[in-house]
Amino acid sequence: MSSQGYEAELRSERDYVAGLYTRLDAERARVKEAYQASLGGNGRAPMERDVEVRALDREVRRLNVADNGLCFGRLDTISGDHSYIGRIGLFDGENEYEPMLLDWRAPAARPFYTATGATPENMRRRRQFLTRGRQVVEFSDEVFGHPDSGERGDAALLAAVNAPRGEGMRDIVATIQAEQDEIIRLDHPGVLVIEGGPGTGKTVVALHRVAYLLYTQRERMERHGVLVVGPNPAFLNHISRVLPSLGESDVVFTTPGGLLPGLRVTVEDSPAAARLKGSRKILDVLAAAIADRQRLPAEPVPIQLKDVTVRIDAETAEWARQEARDSGLPHNEARAVFTEIVTYVLTERAVGRIGRGWLTRDDREEWENMRAGLLKDLAVDEKFAAALDELWPILTPETLLASLYSSPERLRAAGAGEELLRAKGDAWTVSDVPLLDELIDLLGRDKEADRAAEQAAERQRAAEAAYAADVLDSLIKREDLNDDVNLVAQDLLYAEDLADRFVEQDTRDLAERAAADRDWTYRHVVVDEAQELSEMDWRVLMRRCPNRSFTVVGDLAQRRSPAGATSWDTMLEPYVPGRWVYRSLTVNYRTPAEIMAVAAALLAEFAPGVTPPESVRASGVRPWARQVTEDELPAAIEEFVGEEEGREGTSVVIGPPGVPGAVAPAETKGLEFDAVLVVAPEQILADGPRGAAELYVALTRATQRLGVLHQGPLPPALTGLATKKFAHWARRG
Repeated sequence: MSSQGYEAELRSERDYVAGLYTRLDAERARVKEAYQASLGGNGRAPMERDVEVRALDREVRRLNVADNGLCFGRLDTISGDHSYIGRIGLFDGENEYEPMLLDWRAPAARPFYTATGATPENMRRRRQFLTRGRQVVEFSDEVFGHPDSGERGDAALLAAVNAPRGEGMRDIVATIQAEQDEIIRLDHPGVLVIEGGPGTGKTVVALHRVAYLLYTQRERMERHGVLVVGPNPAFLNHISRVLPSLGESDVVFTTPGGLLPGLRVTVEDSPAAARLKGSRKILDVLAAAIADRQRLPAEPVPIQLKDVTVRIDAETAEWARQEARDSGLPHNEARAVFTEIVTYVLTERAVGRIGRGWLTRDDREEWENMRAGLLKDLAVDEKFAAALDELWPILTPETLLASLYSSPERLRAAGAGEELLRAKGDAWTVSDVPLLDELIDLLGRDKEADRAAEQAAERQRAAEAAYAADVLDSLIKREDLNDDVNLVAQDLLYAEDLADRFVEQDTRDLAERAAADRDWTYRHVVVDEAQELSEMDWRVLMRRCPNRSFTVVGDLAQRRSPAGATSWDTMLEPYVPGRWVYRSLTVNYRTPAEIMAVAAALLAEFAPGVTPPESVRASGVRPWARQVTEDELPAAIEEFVGEEEGREGTSVVIGPPGVPGAVAPAETKGLEFDAVLVVAPEQILADGPRGAAELYVALTRATQRLGVLHQGPLPPALTGLATKKFAHWARRG
């Protein structure tokens, strides 16, 4: 294309994209007007109105995220037709069936990501736009079959991966690569495992897969929402903008330590404790701990009734205990069976003693009358209640687990070692969360507590409804006093709505309701850094998603958890036998070749069977190392920080505990920075196999520049680093 022809095409594309923004603004105005009208009620019932308001609110948010990169390309077919591809779909205002812009997830948009010179898919050309705000700055063409046409998207892709990093992860709708697109659109109803080394984009691919599933299966998925589980809060904050930028908001983000509502745990156990708690073997410990609380009396327990004393002896309690266990009910619910048997034995004995010599079983009516009276006595007998609490107590997950951890005797009775012993039983760790969740099912509900909570909620609702009625009554009186008619009418509508809301339904959005409800089930679950999850973590997640629809993201080579996955098969087959598929990503879009070469040397030492991902680019900057003394370390770190403050982008110092201003390698999992300084790699490695994985993580966070400071000898795998001198040392010399 000549320079003159290019400029003419550029003007034409700018005009078209400007028209898309005009259409977007018109849609926003229309939806906003409908939203405001719905808030006013329009004569609809409150529930119907709220459903419409929520739907319009989602549409408002979908349109609001489309400004940045609304349209990023065009596809031309061999027959001469063309389609514009963008972040959302837009239709012509006059012809609602005529697309002005195709949503990137639409089937017709797929060739934009997958067509190549070898397989053009009936496409003649792919055009990619570089935009700034609402303006098309330039475009590049790939003409399929043309001898000068290179690999698709190279210019756009390299511009994206070389750009300085910001505060959070960006979406990749404009630069999705073919191997990524295949995974995003994969039609598999079970568990999809995406494995890839550092920088392969596995996380962002998983998030785009969620957006794709919500687009193609919205009616089925949006009522239940999606759960995204990540390794730490910093990671969740890093990725939290991606799905909203794609117009999706019915998503709950949490860490393994936050899977149980009301808990936000970040403290980790010792390796030995984490290994036991993460194994399915802990289920036997939990079952034994519960059984240990189902006691037999060492001595018969006397219960004084009106005319007779009866005793709960070991034989009676053993019969009742066995019946309760055989019922198959959870512990707290089985207490009713235990109580029924004990009560039956005591009342039968009492009636027999009271009526000895004059009452026979043929006198059924008299016998039952006497039993009824005794049952009433037992129901209010404090000693009987105390005996039941001793022999078959109502337990909560927290009280059971805390008392187990703080008692050597109870640990021994449950068949557990002292690696679980701790002074403060309820000092919860991340590994405790799946155990507490498991115990909710093993123990069951405390029906009396549930009834009390429901009664309290009823009283609260009644009080709120009474308040609303008072508001309504006072406003009616104002109308009788001939106050301003329009104002009173508006207030009356508000008060009626207020009263309806107190008796109608929960007004929280889906994500808020789901996050607060332990029994909520999601339609799809994304698990990132999944190699860190234990067998018990997976039990929690499977309960949260009964249909077993998962996107699982991880890299076994980066595993640091002693209870984590050594193979995907071991973790998944017990839950989804034959229902999981594996896909791998092999191209590193984040880490320059110079840095990846260093990380690959380390990987070859601790995971020799793993092939490192291949970097798509070189930065031209060689990673460096410098040996420093303990006294020189703070100044060396300060030097790095000072250099990076003058550059665009982000930077981080990564090191073991005790290094000033450094974050631990585990806290950077899934994150990326323009520049990284790794401090004391020899200390990180000293943590054994887990330390090698953590150092591998630390080395692969950088997108541009990597430096290493060490006090001891440089680990052999890192000897390929260049030697660097710092300015203040050079000046001093």
